[in-house]
Amino acid sequence: MTDNTEYTPPKIWKWDKENGGAFASTNRPIAGATHEKDLPVGEHPLQLYSLATPNGVKVTTMLEELLALGYGGAEYDAWLIKIGDGDQFGSGFVGANPNSKIPALMDHSGVGEEPVRVFESGAILLYLAEKFGVFLPSEPAKRTEALNWLFWQMGSAPYLGGGFGHFYKYAPFKMEYPIDRFAMETKRQLDVLNHQLADNEYIAGDDYTIADMAIFPWYGGVVSNLVYSASEFLQTDDYEHVNRWSKMLFERPAVQRGRMVNRTSGELDTQLHERHDASDFETRTQDKLEAAE
Repeated sequence: MTDNTEYTPPKIWKWDKENGGAFASTNRPIAGATHEKDLPVGEHPLQLYSLATPNGVKVTTMLEELLALGYGGAEYDAWLIKIGDGDQFGSGFVGANPNSKIPALMDHSGVGEEPVRVFESGAILLYLAEKFGVFLPSEPAKRTEALNWLFWQMGSAPYLGGGFGHFYKYAPFKMEYPIDRFAMETKRQLDVLNHQLADNEYIAGDDYTIADMAIFPWYGGVVSNLVYSASEFLQTDDYEHVNRWSKMLFERPAVQRGRMVNRTSGELDTQLHERHDASDFETRTQDKLEAAE
């Protein structure tokens, strides 16, 4: 369906109705908490409050990769934030992230100190890479290249998610202009990655870095038809090198575990609503209880 109705913006925009579409009930033009609700705190120093959107998967993948390398200090509790229910507007979450977006991380590892809050997924990846000294090269040129691509993702993905994804999948009705505009931009971004991966095993070169962890959940998800179910529409098979890289990362056990954490959709065996111990991947006690209700 194409909407050809011309819209004339009012002289002054006013928020007097929901804009329709998915998540409309939680969209608003003001910040701050809507209700009092403390965040739960588990036994590990790292407390993650998230949902398995692409931005959330970045961080759980990083944490699982750290644990796979034997960094015991990366043990974490992952608490589910149901953004459709407005959990992100609780006072505790707003204290962790005043922007009310997942994911948010609280680091309680400092002895006798207030926990460190870290918000924005790219900032969390960088924080953890520097904290543990891994997944970010120390040599200046290589480090800069990895950060180039980390920030490329942070700047580019809104055109994929809030742009293409919103108008293609979530908007209340289909509109040719925005879908065409953002499909073009999404394909351009995929082509940028395809050119980069034609000469590099990983995004920033020969090493697996936080740049891969940031980019994979969005763009690997698109070419694998896991994000917006749009791979045919976008003809993502054309991006040979992005597909090669995506398949390689999907085979990593830590990536597979990271994609499960805080997931509440899809097949039950792909979900782990909350993660408090490595054994949760085997038992998924909470998920089984909820499925039986």
